[in-house]
Amino acid sequence: MDKKVTNPMFDRKMFRTILALAGPTMLEQLMQTAVQYIDTAMVGSLGTQAMAAVGSTGTINWLIGSTISAVGVGFLSYIAKAYGAGEETAAKRASAQAVLLTCVMGSLFTVLTVSLSGVIPVWMQVDAGIQKMASAYFLILYLPMLPRTASIIFGVVLRAAGDTKSPMKIGVLVNLINVLFNFLLIYPVRQGTIFSLHFTIWGAGLGIIGAAVSSAIAFTIGGICIAHVLWKHPMVSPRGQKFSPDMQILKPCMRVAFPNMLQRFGTSLGYVAFAAMINSLGDVYTAAHTIANTVESAFYIPGYGMQTAAATLAGNAYGANDGKRMKSLASMFIPLETVLMIASGACLFFAAPTLMGLFSDHDAVITQGAAVLRMVAVSEPFYGFSIIIEGFMMGVGKTRTPFIYNIIGMWLVRIVGTFICTQVLGLGLISAWACMIAHNLLLFVLFLICYIKGVWNPLERC
Repeated sequence: MDKKVTNPMFDRKMFRTILALAGPTMLEQLMQTAVQYIDTAMVGSLGTQAMAAVGSTGTINWLIGSTISAVGVGFLSYIAKAYGAGEETAAKRASAQAVLLTCVMGSLFTVLTVSLSGVIPVWMQVDAGIQKMASAYFLILYLPMLPRTASIIFGVVLRAAGDTKSPMKIGVLVNLINVLFNFLLIYPVRQGTIFSLHFTIWGAGLGIIGAAVSSAIAFTIGGICIAHVLWKHPMVSPRGQKFSPDMQILKPCMRVAFPNMLQRFGTSLGYVAFAAMINSLGDVYTAAHTIANTVESAFYIPGYGMQTAAATLAGNAYGANDGKRMKSLASMFIPLETVLMIASGACLFFAAPTLMGLFSDHDAVITQGAAVLRMVAVSEPFYGFSIIIEGFMMGVGKTRTPFIYNIIGMWLVRIVGTFICTQVLGLGLISAWACMIAHNLLLFVLFLICYIKGVWNPLERC
């Protein structure tokens, strides 16, 4: 069979490989977002205060999750390059080290989150009337930090080896469990009707505490399942490897992970500061911001699904020292990502009021949320380009430049701008999201320059 590529802009085999890697990741994220939609709708039915209590500490989740994910990026780069170079044993050794760091980080974050659960709502400037509610929700949600850490890091290890289906299947299971227990634990005993049949539905009536317990149960089951899959996996099982620190593996992994960790920690801390300033505007703005974030997350799925595939395939190409394949990947990913994000942004723009209405019947919340969603929809294609180039750079281990770009954008544009708009000038949610969009557009410009200069590709001359 002739395997020569006749069209450098469209390689069918590569296109199928991209879809095989990105498709399950997108489906997994779609399921997670669908359940997040359901969670938000269920909690939203309890009232604006309940929604504000849940959403007010949501950015802490980004802070913790993104810090853990950064460690995963180090293993993704190492394992993807190892497989590209045909070094299967090195990949398995890296998997064992991933288990070690999962245990360390999971235990550390459990202690931190539990001990700080009472003061975090205060730091986040949550309204005094809902601080106890927010604190209780946060405490329960973060008790299972060890299995949550396992889900993040082990999922990255599996994807780095090209297995995106196993994390997807486990993600679907976790989400179904979450919805089931939400249905049983949030609401009290009530009457149901199907056609002419009337029956009683059991419910614990725990409100947002029930939502937290449901998530904690689902996270725990998910962590156990993905640990089992990793242990049995034929390509990256850590069985037979040593679990004591192996600096030959940890040093290169941490060399990649550390800048990414600083980036994610810095940007997530920025999200915390951003949310705190919005929380200070009152319950309506907090609820509108929380719902808009939830709605928006679904429309980033194509971008981040493609980023995972870009990082894995770029790492494989780098490990194989195949500069031609690296360039071909870029020529495939960038136009595909751009088309996907244009379509995604268009859907978000036109459906914004309807989507906001799914989660709240408060007119001011819907109006504010729809306005900011339509604003951000226009910027989605530009942001999509940025995350693809960042994905390539993560795959080849060049994480220092994205760190610098993201910190500049977050703190000098978004945070300073939002502070001036909301705290000095007394403007509202729309001004804060305008600063967020300015941040995204700056990233587009910086990553475009990076792409044109070839900084993203260490095999540029190959």
